[in-house]
Amino acid sequence: MTTRVWLQHSVQPAARSIFSSPDAQGPSLGSCQPYTHIMFLKTHKTASSTVLNMLYRFGEERDLRFALPLGYQLGYPLPFNAHRVKGYRGPRAVEFHIMGNHMRFNKPEVEKVMPADTFYFSIIRDPVSLAESSFAYYKEVAPAFRKAKGLGDFADDPKKYYDPRLRNNHYARNLLWFDFGMDHNANFSVALAQRGEAMIRRAFKLILVSEYFDQSMILLRHALCWPLDAVVSFSLNARQQKPSGIGGMSGSWVGKAAAAAGVGVRGGHSQVKTPPNLSLTEEQREKLRQWNALDWYLYKAFNKTFWEEIERFGLAQMEQEVTLLRMRREDLARVCLRDGGKPVEAHRIRDKNIRPFQSGLVKILGYELQPGLDNTTRTACLRMIRPEIQYKDVLDAKQFPRALAAPAQPGQQSQVRMVRQDSSRTGERLVGGEAGGRTVEEGERDWDGSRLIRSNQTLIRQEPGRLR
Repeated sequence: MTTRVWLQHSVQPAARSIFSSPDAQGPSLGSCQPYTHIMFLKTHKTASSTVLNMLYRFGEERDLRFALPLGYQLGYPLPFNAHRVKGYRGPRAVEFHIMGNHMRFNKPEVEKVMPADTFYFSIIRDPVSLAESSFAYYKEVAPAFRKAKGLGDFADDPKKYYDPRLRNNHYARNLLWFDFGMDHNANFSVALAQRGEAMIRRAFKLILVSEYFDQSMILLRHALCWPLDAVVSFSLNARQQKPSGIGGMSGSWVGKAAAAAGVGVRGGHSQVKTPPNLSLTEEQREKLRQWNALDWYLYKAFNKTFWEEIERFGLAQMEQEVTLLRMRREDLARVCLRDGGKPVEAHRIRDKNIRPFQSGLVKILGYELQPGLDNTTRTACLRMIRPEIQYKDVLDAKQFPRALAAPAQPGQQSQVRMVRQDSSRTGERLVGGEAGGRTVEEGERDWDGSRLIRSNQTLIRQEPGRLR
């Protein structure tokens, strides 16, 4: 640790926050300038919620403008359309700095929103581990998963359970391929897989790997020219692991981070439900690789590229910087988090504003802040643990401050807010207020055809019948 010598003054300086220490900057990056135009494709079940938190923090600290969704996702699972961005007024009419909420990638539409010099990156995960997490989160959401007793049963004969025509079954096959905007039900061929890989390489400057999260953060920090603290994080949206472990990764920080992603959808209380059976034999794991052959091809290709990047970076330097990153995380956890930073169940978190919403049959864990922090430190610590849904609301309120409610003048319509009540099938809890300045009226329909009805000053989704 760096030894600091303070000069004596007649007036003692104010206590310095750990976030303003020299350690916050990390090793020198030379004379590069930090990227502020960034597009992150937030893939599902890949630790992407933790990455999005970093983008939120970086942008909020620097008053950057986010390309925020009208709700909580950018039209997902439909292909992205620029008009899903709140405040969008046409190509390049408004400067947006950071885009990172869930979308199904559609680059021509993204380019209408983001500047030409935008840095595009994303993150991937081993399809077997991804399937475990997807099954755990979306067991009640995807009809293919809902029918199966356990993941092993699904793996033994996916076609027995899978109907490509049913909504939300995209969670059950080639989910990465789907999120990157391609046909996840296409029959595998090497030629098709190579075309998909080439498309991703053209569009994205960096593809991270969730199994090597800390190494990914070092590559990202150098690519974006960001200080060390910008890529130090606590794993968010992590699910509670079985004591025996799942997939051989539970217990470690990387394992929890690799399990983290997606948007929770229900309240903060723990659910008394039976956790899904995720146990797999090696034969079943191989069957899942075959079922997700397009994703497996992408994972192998970009995992190879990832380690080539690390070799160019320097294995010794990577090891040193990962060590610094982990030390810094431990330092911040000691300062910021109660009980040494151990994640806790949502209902145990005293502050309801930072309880993570619960998704599916698994428990989503969160954190409690250390009491007695000074204001500067508390603000910075809170940013690191604020769940994704609440953080988006905070940024939305800053970016689109609401005027004090005033009686509507003759001929004018009052502003209303739409609330998505049932969201377990879409991953969204709320749908935002104005659509790019336009008031959404009763009788209109949301993206999936559900009708909006008025309840006091709120527009509520009238849900269609549940898919069987």
